[in-house]
Amino acid sequence: MNDCYQILGVTSSASAAEIKRAFRIRAKEIHPDIPENTKLSSNSDARMRELIHAYKTLSDSEQRAEFDVLYTKFRKTRKASDSDDRFDYRLWLMNRDDKESRAKLIFFDLLHDLEEEAVQEFQKQRKSQSGFILSQYFDREDFMDCGFILAEELALRADYYEAFLLLAEIIFLEQKKPYFRHFFPEVLIFTRDIIKNKLLHTISDELMLDSLETALELQLGKKDDAYILKLMAGCYERIGDKYTARLCLAKAMELDPALSGVRTLRRRLEV
Repeated sequence: MNDCYQILGVTSSASAAEIKRAFRIRAKEIHPDIPENTKLSSNSDARMRELIHAYKTLSDSEQRAEFDVLYTKFRKTRKASDSDDRFDYRLWLMNRDDKESRAKLIFFDLLHDLEEEAVQEFQKQRKSQSGFILSQYFDREDFMDCGFILAEELALRADYYEAFLLLAEIIFLEQKKPYFRHFFPEVLIFTRDIIKNKLLHTISDELMLDSLETALELQLGKKDDAYILKLMAGCYERIGDKYTARLCLAKAMELDPALSGVRTLRRRLEV
């Protein structure tokens, strides 16, 4: 039988979110509509059909329950492999202190149902190791996959600032050379939500201003830039720089004359 869990690269205890994430990553690797994949494999169509079937099976609760019954029987009939002499890659990484090994440990844990451990290691390295930049230790595509998954996990734990920094780096890379392609809108939606709804009041106004300056460089669009400038005006007003706040608000209104939620801020800045 085809092992749907193996095809997607998840464990039998994987959540619906983990299954969706795994499908997204695998689809990017083999989708026949992506030029790079047609060069790599002549059977990408067949592999994609197999992947879609596995995803549909595990995404439907009834189909998954039926599959699990067969899957359990299938696993019992397989000969148990002797793992005593196998090289434990994770243990080897854990016993190393260099930054590259710690970065690879983060990636390994993310892909092996150890998300909490991955997040803790990342946060530890970011706090204790000045200049720990995850992208330095992977090739471009691996970092983009790893970084997006890690950003999702960080956001789930309300570490929106670090999630935003990872997403911003991914967006800059995608703009230089497309990789996410069909999935890039999902990255942008996620990033916009963090900028507009999550960052504010979770970090200092100074750090927020740095983040918003970066957000403007992402070129998300006029309406998004107007909203970002409105947030910047609020930050500057709170730290006592009304002059810069007025400039930001004026630019925001220039980009989007219908921008909402500015009346109270404008009144405060006129005083």
